[in-house]
Formats: sequence, C-alpha cells, structure tokens
Amino acid sequence: MKANKAYKFRLYPNTEQRILFAKTFGCVRFVYNKMLGDKIEYYQNTGKMLHNTPAPLKEEFQWLREVDSLALANAQLQLQTAYNNFFREKSIGFPKFRSKKSGRKSYTTNNQKGTVRIEAGKLRLPKVGFVRIKQHRQIPEGNTIKSVTISQEPSGKYYASILTEYEIGDQNVMLDVEKAIGLDYSSPHFYVSSDGEKADMPSFYRGAEIKLAREQRKLSKMTKGGSNWKKQKIIVARAHEKVRFQRKDWQHKKSAELVKQYDYICVEDINLKGIAQGLNLGKATNDNGFGQFREFLSYKLAERGKKLITIDKWFPSSKICHSCGYVNEELTLANREWTCQCCGEYHDRDINAAINIRNQGLSMVA
Repeated sequence: MKANKAYKFRLYPNTEQRILFAKTFGCVRFVYNKMLGDKIEYYQNTGKMLHNTPAPLKEEFQWLREVDSLALANAQLQLQTAYNNFFREKSIGFPKFRSKKSGRKSYTTNNQKGTVRIEAGKLRLPKVGFVRIKQHRQIPEGNTIKSVTISQEPSGKYYASILTEYEIGDQNVMLDVEKAIGLDYSSPHFYVSSDGEKADMPSFYRGAEIKLAREQRKLSKMTKGGSNWKKQKIIVARAHEKVRFQRKDWQHKKSAELVKQYDYICVEDINLKGIAQGLNLGKATNDNGFGQFREFLSYKLAERGKKLITIDKWFPSSKICHSCGYVNEELTLANREWTCQCCGEYHDRDINAAINIRNQGLSMVA
C-alpha cells in the first residue's frame, strides 16, 4: 500500500529566480481568475458548466509561455475541484477570485521524469533550474517525489513543500488497548488527558501580543505603499510568522511524545470554528490551533500503524459519569466540578470528559 508524505524546505533563490517565481505566481493567479470568470459567464448564458483549459489562453497571452506549463495546469485542476465542490455541497461556498494583494503566493508543479529533484543541497525546478535550499532532513531513498509547491510568505521567505509517495510496509502491528488515552479539548489548558495531564501549551500569540500591537501601530502611521511602509510590513509579517512557527514546533514535539507512548489516541470531532466564533473564546481557540494538532497526531499514528479515533461531536462526554454511566443533564459550562447523584463519584469536568472519550473510542474499536 502506498502513502504520501510532505517535506518542507526553505529556498534561497537568486535575483533571476525570484523574478521568475513572481512571474509564475502572477500567471497562475491570472489563469485561475480568467478561467473562473469564463465559467461564470458561460453558466449565466447557458446554464451549463464550462470545461475550459489554459491552452487557449496561452495562444492569446504569449507571456504565459514564460512560466512552467504544469503550474498553469494545476491552477486549472484547483479551480475545477473548487467548482465541483460547490455544486456538490453548497455550504462549501462558490470559488472566489484570487487577490494580488492579500492572496497567497504559491504554485504547484509536478515531477515528470526527474524534472524535480534534489542534488547537492539544491532543488531542481522546471524553468527555474537549481535553487539553493536549507535541507534539514533527508528524503528517504524509497520515497518518490510526486509534486512540489513553491510559496512565498508575507515575510518574503520562500519555501518548497515536496510531496512524496512511498510504500508502507507491514502494518499488522499488535496494538494494546491498555496503551490508550483520551484527549478533551480545553481552551485554557489546550487539552486535558484521561490520565489527568493538562498540556498547558504556552500562549505564543498572547505572549507576543504587545510586540505585535506595537509594530502594527507603526505600520498604520506610515504612508501606504512607501518604502518604510514596505519594510515595516515585513517586520509585522515576521513577528506573526515567529508565533506560528513556535506553535507548530511545540505541537510537533508534543504529538510525537504522545504517539511514542500510546497505541490509541481518542479525540472529539468538535467544531473549533464554531467555538472561536462564540463564547468569547475566539482568540484562545485560534491561538491553540488544536485542529492542526489533530492532523499531526493523525499522520504520525498512521505511519506507525497506530490509530487516531475520532468521537462524534454530539457525544455528551462531560455529562456522563465514567464510573456508573449516569447522565447529568443539568450540567452547564460554568460547572467545572460535579458529583454524581447516582454513585456519589466526584468529577473534575475535563478529566471525566477525557476518560469518557477514551472509553467511547475503545468501544468503537471493539
């Protein structure tokens, strides 16, 4: 069985390569927006879906030939996927035009017969040639490079996310139900485990909030578009980037620690977006990034043949007494502790919920 894994490296392009990256970002955005506009116009006139390609655009706009053709083809695939998803499920939303100012600068190209490869600390890309990279880890020999996504962060840094495919070995791992843990999401503690551990992830955003506000104030007082404004904008972007990298680093280390210790990890499929929009918990929820943490757990467990079990979000984990099964319907968010009316067991709300999540997950495995 085959599986995919991505490796992210920082790029150090020279001046010519930066210019070509900028052209490719712009061409990909142009093709996406032009094809989306054509689809909308065709649907309004005929009521049917238009299956267009970048080929006619390259005849009309010759400058599109200067960049990687596979980058334009992938823009077409991304648009078609977004378009199909909208017609399949309206709640996803209609595709939006990509903005030059606020949109993400990126493009994806494919590896065709070795056109994308790493040699002597450099990454080879179609049209661009060899770009110097910071390779902090080696891609295993058995992994085949499928595609690479080049992106530029608001801080000005360039990154390459290389998607590889590899063969998974024997996954018949003997899993031990005794090595199972439940994680209950908690805004102040990040998570509380069924073993009673409170993760207490550092609030990286709140810790940098004063500095971020100060730098943002400086930016707001400058003339938009001026040289000082552009420099300050990069300073603000790098401050936000540092917070994001700190959070990601902590979550990688914590998820690796849990995966080494447990065979089953059970979590709730909670609506984090809904929590962020209500209950005055928006800043704390976004600072935690628990959704990203679940993704880290998922692929790290899968690589080792272990299991991430997701519990339905409507499961009343906080209200059930894990000792006798009594359901406390009167429990509210304000009640952080409660005593079971049936068996008299005293409960810490979060630890009790985590134990119930673990038990429910193990019952699903059985």
